[in-house]
Order: sequence, then C-alpha cells, then structure tokens
Amino acid sequence: MRILANDGLVDEAVKYLKKEGFTIETEKRDEDDLISEIGSFDALLVRSATKVTRAVLEAGVRDGGRLKIVGRGGVGTDNIDLEAAKELGVIVKFAPNGNTNATAEHALGLMFAIARRVPFAHHTLMDGVWHKKRFSGVELFGKTLGIIGCGRIGQALAGKAGALGMKVIGFDLYRSIDAPLEYVDTVPELLERSDFVSLHCGGAEPVIKEEELKIMKDTAFLINASRGRNVSEDALYDALKTGTIAGAALDCYETEPKREGMPFECKLRELDNIVLSAHLGASTRNAGIRTGLEIAEVVTGYLRRGEFNNSVNVGQTVDDEGSDVYTIFITHEDTPGMFGKFGTVMGEMGVNIRENNSRRLGDQVQTVYIVHTQPGDAVREALTAIKGVSRVSL
Repeated sequence: MRILANDGLVDEAVKYLKKEGFTIETEKRDEDDLISEIGSFDALLVRSATKVTRAVLEAGVRDGGRLKIVGRGGVGTDNIDLEAAKELGVIVKFAPNGNTNATAEHALGLMFAIARRVPFAHHTLMDGVWHKKRFSGVELFGKTLGIIGCGRIGQALAGKAGALGMKVIGFDLYRSIDAPLEYVDTVPELLERSDFVSLHCGGAEPVIKEEELKIMKDTAFLINASRGRNVSEDALYDALKTGTIAGAALDCYETEPKREGMPFECKLRELDNIVLSAHLGASTRNAGIRTGLEIAEVVTGYLRRGEFNNSVNVGQTVDDEGSDVYTIFITHEDTPGMFGKFGTVMGEMGVNIRENNSRRLGDQVQTVYIVHTQPGDAVREALTAIKGVSRVSL
C-alpha cells in the first residue's frame, strides 16, 4: 500500500511506516498534482497546510481510486471536507496527543512574554538602548487564569499554570471531571474574573468580540494559541488601542500566509502592547516526532486491522471487531442482508473471512473485512456489483 505525506513527515514516522510494509512518499504536491495522483495512494497524511477538498477526495476514489483514509497530524480538521469524506467512504483520523504539551507550553510562554514585556525589552537592547523602568511587568503568581476550551491542551495548560501558583478557572461545553481547574457556567463570568484569558477551542464564529473584550478587566491579557477565527482582530485592535484590556499575545490569525517567507499583513503589528508569533504552538522537534508517530500508528491500525480509533467522521459501532492479514474496505447502505451478500460473494470466490469491523459513515456504513486470502480486482468488482454498495477498495 502507498501513503502520501503531503505536508512532510519526521524520519521516525517514515521508518515506522516502511517497517510496516508501506511505500511512503513525502514530496509536496500542489492541488493540481494532488488531484491527478491521489487515486494511486491508499492514504493521505496532512498537517494544516494541505487543503483536502471535495475535489481531492473525489479524485481519490474515482474510477477505482485507492484512497481509503486521510490522516491529520494534530487536532484540527478544518482543512478537510469531512462531509465529502463521509459521502465518498473515506475515513478521516487525527493525532490529537502529540502537540498537546508543546502548545500548552507555548501558551504559557506567551503569557510570560506579554506579562513581563520580554520581546520589547529584547528589541531595545538589540538596538543598543538600555531601558528598565519602561518595561516593568506583572507576575503570573497569584493571578487568575481563565481557560476557554478545556480539552487536552486546556487541561495541560491548567496543570502548568496551577504549578506556578495561579488560580485556574475554565469554561467548556463538555466538562471533564479530571480537569485541574474550577469550572464556571458562562463565558462572561470567566472574563469578569480572569487576569489572563487563554483560548483553546474551535468553532466557526469568533469567541472574543467587542462585547467580550469590554467585560474583561482593563488590566487583563488575552492569549490565543488555538484558532485565528476565535478572536475578532478589529475588535482586539480597538481594545488594545484604547486600553480596554492591558495586552494580548497571539499565535494564530484570521488570515495567515500560505507559505514560509511570505509577507504578513496585520494591523495589530502597529501596537506596542501585543506579542505575536507565527503559529508556533506545535513547532517543536519533540511534538513533531510524537505527532508523526501517532498518526503513522493510527493509519496503520486502520489499513492493516480495520481499527477505527481516532476517527473523526464515523458514528456508532455496527460490529466492533478487527484483526490483521488482508483488508477489504466496503462503503454501503445500512440495509438488512448486506453482510450476508458480502459473505456469499467472498465465499463463492474462495476468500476466507477472518473478521469484520464496521462503523457508520454519514448515511452509509464503512465495513472493513479482514481476510486470509489476498483479494484481487475480480473480488472488488463482484462486491461493487452488489446493490447498495457505493465503493469497494482493496
């Protein structure tokens, strides 16, 4: 089986996949080349740079295309058309754990940087000028940190901040009893109480707009190391300009350059009470290794054993089994008798079924058969001919 890591992959993960028997390519394809070649790959691995559009997914399955799975290194799947993947019978998996510590550490680093005004002091010294009183800051110890979005990264940050002597409160739609913080019931309550507010959430609409900034203390700092769209940059600019809040530190933006070395246009650059970094939250060697190995393992689990763990576009279990040997991937209607038809066809063609594993995929079901006999095109064509089957891939 062939795997394309279109946004690169660390050497450790490449070695792992090769050891598992896969052919792995890491040369970057632009959208046109990706569309023309993706059908010859069984798996596509991406980070945030590659946009996995409907056109890419359709090209991956059209005319017997082999694409079975898209693996996203990291948490966010905004760059992948999940609905199209469901319709076309392509599983999407992510690697959520590798970046957790790196991003939490970066958010904490941004808090220190803006609270102690470190970047500004650095630049004046680099320019040959000594300033000390000008850069008097505030301590994190004893302050209240409000975290909006208390998932893996939010909880990791809470643990680190608590160890520094900060009081940590949090808001999340899905509360974890293990989170090392005090939950509050509303975002306004969190904003009113917090000296620092750190965002670690997704969503399509801004979380922090003009009205939220007005609720915050005028001594408070806003940190965003999650999604650029979480903050209205126009509202933040006005709030920083007028002293509505004391400062901000951002690692992500409403609009970001597509490639390394491109110009960065953002009016927040005009201000002297904001710290900016170039989406560096997960940019550590350690996180790269952890994330690369994690996504390599979860993709291998699906391709070799039909495992659905870490899938983001499947529903409840239909038949929760799985093992190894050869795999047949069938996308089909959820109607009575389908499994009997599959078994009959494979039995007549001498394919010895070992186990199967199924999950809902939108309105359809994705079933992975684990078989002892290596199937060929004749098996694929016979299964595809069954009424209610939309796709079969080997």
